[in-house]
Amino acid sequence: MRKYWTIGGLLFIICITFWIFGGNDSLVQKKEASEIIATEIIPVEENLLYGINVDDLDIIEGVVERNQTLSTLLAPFNVPYQIIDEIAKKSKSIFDVKKIAFNKKYTVLTPKDSSQAQFFIYEPNRTEFVVFNLGQPAIYKENKPMEINNREIGGTISSSLYVNMTELGLTPDLIDQFADLYGWVVDFQRLQKDDKFKVIFKEQVVEDQIVGIEDIEAAYFEHMGQVYHAIPFEQNGIISYFDEKGNSLKKAFLRDPLKFSRISSRYSLSRFHPVQKRYKAHLGTDYAAPRGTEIRSVGDGTVLEATYRGGNGNFVKIRHNGTYTTQYLHMSKIGNGIKKGTRVKQGQVIGYVGSTGLATGPHLCFRFWKHGKQVDWLREEIPPAEPIEEANKLAFEQVKKEKISKLSEIQYTEVLPLLTSN
Repeated sequence: MRKYWTIGGLLFIICITFWIFGGNDSLVQKKEASEIIATEIIPVEENLLYGINVDDLDIIEGVVERNQTLSTLLAPFNVPYQIIDEIAKKSKSIFDVKKIAFNKKYTVLTPKDSSQAQFFIYEPNRTEFVVFNLGQPAIYKENKPMEINNREIGGTISSSLYVNMTELGLTPDLIDQFADLYGWVVDFQRLQKDDKFKVIFKEQVVEDQIVGIEDIEAAYFEHMGQVYHAIPFEQNGIISYFDEKGNSLKKAFLRDPLKFSRISSRYSLSRFHPVQKRYKAHLGTDYAAPRGTEIRSVGDGTVLEATYRGGNGNFVKIRHNGTYTTQYLHMSKIGNGIKKGTRVKQGQVIGYVGSTGLATGPHLCFRFWKHGKQVDWLREEIPPAEPIEEANKLAFEQVKKEKISKLSEIQYTEVLPLLTSN
């Protein structure tokens, strides 16, 4: 019996010894293995440009010069003509290389051990880029990361809406949208000193640059003591702007066919013609603007004519309904896709300011017909869009209260005059 106890004791001691030494080694091994695994799953940060790892690539940036093409841009980087031709054909459905334009940015990526380009990246605008993978070859288009900033600002008129809003850092796009909101209730050609404005909006930012404005969320304008609110509200699936009484600020037509332009000549039955040197009727409204300025259709409609003819030069004529027709003269060129029978929307670009036909300089002659007779556009009572419907009034009142409350909290920003040294 004693013999068995002795054997059992020895076995117990052996097990304890194994656990102390062998078991601990196992634990150490497991600990080391876990540390190795943990080390392996830590991600390595890549140096990315346009989504491409450029650690082993040289980066060459440039700007397209006049008359440069994909072929001439890639020629200095030893890309065979066959590859250029192949990639030009493949890219048509994504980006037509014939549209590579003057003054646009491009980037070439080449391996550090080679002089032949591997990637060509072209930026057609500030928000997109097109990648040409010259090695495969393959083409794809991507959007740059965009931030949306909430902004609100108020200001006072001392010279003009455009000048004072620009001084506060607001973009022409925002100014145009603001002017369109109030185009039928405020004459921006006759603003008074100390008129006031406030606006709440979202700003689109790419690479620390403002690239666009989302819809204005609320606005306020005070003109000669009269207050005008612009409250956005969705009705029948469409967001429109209304005043505090629920009347639409929008009308059947935009106030002006050009964004923020100057009227240089008004409708007149007897005006001295600067080219023909005689007095004759001028049955239109002239807007002075630089050559190439976008011309907008003032309303929805169908194109009746889009052609060149004599003194009118390049022009577009649009029928809006059974009552109203408009015409846009002296264009430098007619917009893409604008031809007889084309349906256009309010605000759509239909052409560009020029001086074709009988014109001494770049401007737009805008003509307006009512029941087939040319009338003074600036004196017409244009019908408004529909007001807030009875079924929507309660919901509108809630939105109005919220927007007016937010607008009331905005302080007016003063622009200090620049100090000049003696």
